[in-house]
Amino acid sequence: MAEFATIARPYAKALFELAQEKNQLESWLGELKTLAAVVSQAKVAAFIEEPETGYVHKADGVLSLLDTQPVDPMLKNFVYTLAENKRLAVLPEIYTQYQDFTLSRNNTKKAIVYSAYPLNEGQLGKLVGELEARFATKLDAQLRVEQDLIGGVKVEIGDQVLDLSVQGRLRSLYAAMTN
Repeated sequence: MAEFATIARPYAKALFELAQEKNQLESWLGELKTLAAVVSQAKVAAFIEEPETGYVHKADGVLSLLDTQPVDPMLKNFVYTLAENKRLAVLPEIYTQYQDFTLSRNNTKKAIVYSAYPLNEGQLGKLVGELEARFATKLDAQLRVEQDLIGGVKVEIGDQVLDLSVQGRLRSLYAAMTN
């Protein structure tokens, strides 16, 4: 949601700057990922939206579901701030933007590789190496199997899309024939 992205940006940026200052970038990234997964669960999301439940109780409830105990005090305060401002539901978007800030700091971009079939580590590594050379940047690639592609791959890097799939080629052929 675009609204969530706008709301999440200042929180993600502030948390990123604080984590950078405290040398906690990677550890907070992992905890944010867990928090994002927790608040994405239907029961937790319903709990967060209950108007009669106080923000302290909501924050405590979310924090109690984390695997890592005790939680870093700074991150704990961050969760309380989100709860107080009724922003706990935005945690998944905060995590995404925080991850983007972390990748940007390392001159790395996030890539999603869609393939019609599962790729083994060697195949994915070779493909990522070729993509890094083509786009002149380091990539943090995530593989998603999408059988509708029929064959080939489709790659999304930021707002760029490289479609080398059979489905994409068939669409191009269809468009050329109908115009």
